[in-house]
Amino acid sequence: MDKTESQDSSSAQPQKKCSACSTKSASDGSKISGDEKRKDKGTCGLKSLPYVYALGQVEARFSDKSTEKEYVQIIERSKPAGLEDQNAFYTILSQPENRYLARKLSWVLTKEGMPIYILLPSGPEDLDVLLEAIRPSSNPLDRRVVVGRKGPVAPPEICGLEVPLVFIDQLYAIDYSNFVKSIRPESVTDEKFKAVTAEMFQRMIQIADNTGSTDKHRALNYLTVRYPAIYVKAAEELDRNFMLTSVNAITSRLNDSHKIISVVFSFTNKENGAVEKYFVRVDVSKEFPFLVTKMAPYYDR
Repeated sequence: MDKTESQDSSSAQPQKKCSACSTKSASDGSKISGDEKRKDKGTCGLKSLPYVYALGQVEARFSDKSTEKEYVQIIERSKPAGLEDQNAFYTILSQPENRYLARKLSWVLTKEGMPIYILLPSGPEDLDVLLEAIRPSSNPLDRRVVVGRKGPVAPPEICGLEVPLVFIDQLYAIDYSNFVKSIRPESVTDEKFKAVTAEMFQRMIQIADNTGSTDKHRALNYLTVRYPAIYVKAAEELDRNFMLTSVNAITSRLNDSHKIISVVFSFTNKENGAVEKYFVRVDVSKEFPFLVTKMAPYYDR
């Protein structure tokens, strides 16, 4: 089986993809050589950037004082009655006549309230997606999923944040309530499934230091939002008095021409302490991860 290696575990203004050519640097912060620049010419250097598959919340921030003051003037004369500040922010910026201001904003992905990436749209059509991403949510478990490529750390003058840039290729919302409804099997009662799913969902998204930039974290984040079987298995195990006690991502021994990550879920019996393990394999070779093998028993070697 697989070799065990446990692991439980603002921003720039919207600009065109070719901005990567001028901002691209090595992952360790060193300068890119002239030869590398020439090699990347015409592809904007994006092909050589590492992939990101991250979960979090999206915030829009003013890139400078001038933009902020312009927004204040708009809201003073047209603030929708009865709306809270965040709702008003979204409503006003979504109006066609205020799109000029929305294009000046910086977009930040946060995790547990901490900024982790500055998001750069790939084209003008992404403005609608980014605006929708800041729509106020009533459920604290709602998340935004960002798939793209990780660039260099942004200079400090950009919104005062020294976090990596991410060139987004896909950004979509996970409405947690609808997510639970869509994956609940008929054999499991609604309330029980809600409780199990909430516990497991939070465990997955709170794994330490998961910014979705390593192969292991990309696999974990993919399973969290795209593989309902992990929640069904957790509910089935709870019926047998087993509770989820750990989630480990390990590099698969099948990892040859492809990057394969095995994610192992450990369940412990509440009465006698017996442990049962199950795992799935995920291919993270390219930008969009996909399932290689479905949930199956896992045996330590």
